[in-house]
Amino acid sequence: MIAFVSGPVAALTPTLAVIEVGGVGMAVQCTPGTIAGLRMGQTARLATSLVVREDSLTLYGFADDDERQVFELLQTASGVGPRLAQAMLGVHSPDALRLAVESGDERALTAVPGIGKKGAQKLLLELKGKLGAATAVVGAQRAVASGPAPWTDQLTAALIGLGYAARDAEDAVDAVTPQAEAAIAAGGSAPVPQLLRAALQSLNRTR
Repeated sequence: MIAFVSGPVAALTPTLAVIEVGGVGMAVQCTPGTIAGLRMGQTARLATSLVVREDSLTLYGFADDDERQVFELLQTASGVGPRLAQAMLGVHSPDALRLAVESGDERALTAVPGIGKKGAQKLLLELKGKLGAATAVVGAQRAVASGPAPWTDQLTAALIGLGYAARDAEDAVDAVTPQAEAAIAAGGSAPVPQLLRAALQSLNRTR
């Protein structure tokens, strides 16, 4: 297995990067998000996954090891090949996919080209418990336990960490504020993990 490639970026297309490794140009299939982080002539390091077929060897590249792991785990679901797994990561970050699976968010999966309603339902069942907990949710839970920042700051930071723009994150926080205020008025604290899921659902509805 080729775990990663590292070297100068020799060429870029919307879906492929060529990384020069020891005088050899390695063609690596990447998501648009990964491509956007590369610059011609600059040294890059991409985590990789080699897919072997009878008639081809295809190297898929990722911004980090977590993205590669999710790419490989997605393919444990029936009907999910490398191209669909990469398409899912092209639309959603690893944590966004984890949250979608954990919360049963069909809408998030049907946003991926090639996945319909029935396919999304099937994937949610097959992937449940396989992708692990979203780091944003874990971080929010720890923040609640130690109680450092206001819930609004925690939630905004988690959404931005999932790849949403600051303005979208703020709008989502506004959307779930009544829910947070109701919890606080009842004598509790703002349930950040639950608010995060509600905020993601509000963002998906506006897409």
